[in-house]
Amino acid sequence: MKKIQKIILAAMVASVGLAGVRASAQGCVAAHTNQRTMSELVKTYDGGSFGGWSIHNLTVDIGYRMFNSNKYFVGDAELPRANAIRNHQNIFDVGVEYRFTPRWSFIADVPVYNGSRNQLYPPTGVFQVSGLGDMTVGGQAWIFRPPTENGGNIAVSASLKIPTGINDATGTALYKGQMVKATADQSMQPGDGGWGFSLGTQGYKSMWHRADAYYQAQYLFNPRNTNGVATFRSQPGQSVMSVTDQYLYRVGVTQGVPKVRGLAFSLGVRGEGVPVRDLLGDSDGFRRPGSILSLDPGLMFNVRRTTLSVNGPWALRRDRPPSVPEIQNNTKNGDAFFADYTVIVSLSHHF
Repeated sequence: MKKIQKIILAAMVASVGLAGVRASAQGCVAAHTNQRTMSELVKTYDGGSFGGWSIHNLTVDIGYRMFNSNKYFVGDAELPRANAIRNHQNIFDVGVEYRFTPRWSFIADVPVYNGSRNQLYPPTGVFQVSGLGDMTVGGQAWIFRPPTENGGNIAVSASLKIPTGINDATGTALYKGQMVKATADQSMQPGDGGWGFSLGTQGYKSMWHRADAYYQAQYLFNPRNTNGVATFRSQPGQSVMSVTDQYLYRVGVTQGVPKVRGLAFSLGVRGEGVPVRDLLGDSDGFRRPGSILSLDPGLMFNVRRTTLSVNGPWALRRDRPPSVPEIQNNTKNGDAFFADYTVIVSLSHHF
């Protein structure tokens, strides 16, 4: 058991190390990566979890995420601006997990996007975009056969990202004195036009009475360089859209509420973003690299086989570094609009 505890703690330390790596968010929008509910963190009075290992084979997770990006940043400095671009995003996600055995599962996610953006630079107009995003299918495995005696475990996952999302959505806008059909900003596109794959991990470890430490981390690899969709931008090297990597990580502690069955509060940190350079392939074209580090309070409430999870990440630090074309051409550092906070709601049901 001591060996297992050391492995679990080492993985959690590694996740904290990942939090310190400078990887970056999609400027006006954060990463589109889904955040799955960890029902193993909600405890009963006798210390058991509501996750269910042997009787619940199918889990459906419906997620919703909302934020308004209206704070103007160049680098990590917020600058005053009279006319702010407002980028409102609603991101829905339907996740499915089918457990073949207590350790091995099939996982899939189908995202749906809806958003609006009042674009102030040419083409000028209000863009509204809705559509299916890029689907992912894959598998997940727990390192140790659950339930473990020490109240902790680690899961690893791998998924294929399928370019099912719209990546060239347009809107009617004013351009050079005429109303034209123009490509919506990259932050508004439900898909990116590239095949990719993601690697992820999550874990938890019982601490003191009805408390757990937890972590989640995921990185999306997009080897494709650009997708050929025009951006209407005149800056060197930014005429077409880049196909970008994305990442997300969370680490924190949950605490069960005394005398309230199935209720737990959580507090941690959350990081997400889009890096300047992808880990695989080139990173040309237009992208808005950036990073968001947030304080991540939340609560989880379970009734029988259903778990409700609500989080409200509040931004502590935001950064918009220069992209590859801006570095190569020694042009002005690009800008981005970030949100102060995000609302994340997830409803998970075990069938």
